[in-house]
Amino acid sequence: MPTVLIIGASRGIGNELTRQYLRDGWRVIATARAPDACAALEQLGARAHRLDVTDLDACAALAGKLDGEALDVAILNAGVYGPRHDGVPTRADFDEVMHTNVLAAMHLLPLIAPLVCAAKGKLAAISSHMGSLSERGNPTGSLYRASKAALNSVLIDTALHFGPKGATCVAFHPGWVRTEMGGQGADLAPADSVAGIRSTLAGLAPSERAVYLNYDGQPLGW
Repeated sequence: MPTVLIIGASRGIGNELTRQYLRDGWRVIATARAPDACAALEQLGARAHRLDVTDLDACAALAGKLDGEALDVAILNAGVYGPRHDGVPTRADFDEVMHTNVLAAMHLLPLIAPLVCAAKGKLAAISSHMGSLSERGNPTGSLYRASKAALNSVLIDTALHFGPKGATCVAFHPGWVRTEMGGQGADLAPADSVAGIRSTLAGLAPSERAVYLNYDGQPLGW
């Protein structure tokens, strides 16, 4: 039975990933911040661990909880958008967004990657097209954009280290999805975004270099 780890699975894309992988017979390990969210994940059939990705001690402890696992797929989904206004961010906003979207990845990806290497699997981060430097067309959401560009950089470095050892690393733009972050006016239902992500992961050829893809597999420019 293949195994998937989903970090940030309480709602939205992460919860839909959990549901679809369980439906297709995968063994799912999922994380959420709140005890009630973990309980809900357990009721779905996942093995749940409580994790606040801004708690670096908890991130380190996750490695012990996953000791001995071989992960066919691991997906870092946890993230925040931050302030909806543009302009110079406050220190509090900057810390929240960068700690959640970037610092957590710098701690978690090196811990998870060896478990992905053990299965010659896929290591994905839910990024955004807004993190692209070469395809950027407007400056809105500048703090979120900066965090996703930094996340992409962390993933590239992860691939340089762990790609030769068997982990295929991919940054995903999930599309504009009808979630709490995306809003109800967004283009895609979570089920459609997740179906595309899963199909793209399943068909992704092994690579020692990180790739940056739309949910439907179309390549994006870093």
